[in-house]
Amino acid sequence: MDPAPAPMQNDCESESSSVWSWWPSWCPTSMSLLKTTESKILACVKNDLWARFVTLPNQDRIWTLSLTNKRTPKSAEQAPKTPLVMVHGFGGGVGLWIRNLDALSHSRTVYAFDLLGFGRSSRPNFPSDAAKAEEQFVNSIEQWRQAVGLDNMILLGHSLGGYLATSYAIQHPSRVSHLILVDPWGFPEQPKPDTQQSQGHGAEVVKRPSPPRWVKAIAAVVSLFNPLAVIRAAGPWGPGLVNRFRPDFKRKFEDLFDDDTMTQYIYHCNAQTPSGEVGFRAMTETLGWAKRPMLQRVHLLPPFMPVTMVYGAWSWVESSSGDRAAEIRGKAHTRVLLIKEASHHVYADQPDDFNRVVENICKSVD
Repeated sequence: MDPAPAPMQNDCESESSSVWSWWPSWCPTSMSLLKTTESKILACVKNDLWARFVTLPNQDRIWTLSLTNKRTPKSAEQAPKTPLVMVHGFGGGVGLWIRNLDALSHSRTVYAFDLLGFGRSSRPNFPSDAAKAEEQFVNSIEQWRQAVGLDNMILLGHSLGGYLATSYAIQHPSRVSHLILVDPWGFPEQPKPDTQQSQGHGAEVVKRPSPPRWVKAIAAVVSLFNPLAVIRAAGPWGPGLVNRFRPDFKRKFEDLFDDDTMTQYIYHCNAQTPSGEVGFRAMTETLGWAKRPMLQRVHLLPPFMPVTMVYGAWSWVESSSGDRAAEIRGKAHTRVLLIKEASHHVYADQPDDFNRVVENICKSVD
């Protein structure tokens, strides 16, 4: 089945006329090359796939996949099951779910979309204010839901997608039947330089060592640029740079592709005009901490909304944030799960275990 059927117009976004518009002439990339690479990935899908742009009221477009398994028999009286909506992380796109789409759409419809400013979705300007940038992302998700016509959903977000999914669930709780957060970014607060270990008699104050001046200087310089600027600055060497520094992406999918398909996909997703990346930068402190940590807001989720937080046992994202969220919300409606031998990209490192966990959660909904 053609992974990108016909009902779409102007398949490739026009290049921005901004200061960044000269990048394509230096970088060996284009929206057309991204489309071609993604199509190769999506050709692996066996279930019924519909890929199209969903247009928002402001004319931004969200690149969207929907998958169904029409071979599964359904009785006439059987109500449709709550759809699963999957939101990728920073620098990602719908193609990274290739190990999960078929398995999770076996008995219900699965939607996956490129976040505004990422992948093949529109790349508008984002404000430099953290709250406003977050709101632009969240509003685009709600407008997407309205345009697609979903009453409610099982909402799954990975990394940055987990942060935004939580913000969405706080603002639109009636639309979320179950919130699944996979190695979510942006939950803990940035540690303070000094830590008071204990109070009272014999108290000791443990002072965390300050980073060397050269580290602070480098961090200050890096903070002036978008996180993935180096990929674009590398120009024709950009694809090789991704291969060199992210060889894990090739290994995670090597049973599907014996070439550089996945690292090429990552490159083309992130060598385009920076947009969502700018929004992410607005939301971050130095070294990637969230300016508005989500642990300060998880209490705003409805107390009876079921939340499952799934972490890779080998991930750099600490599951202690999930434990803290469960303490804040109450453990009766918040579960924290660890998937063994998985790093940050849990869904690709251990796809069978990940798919089994998510499928069981979905079955608990309907």
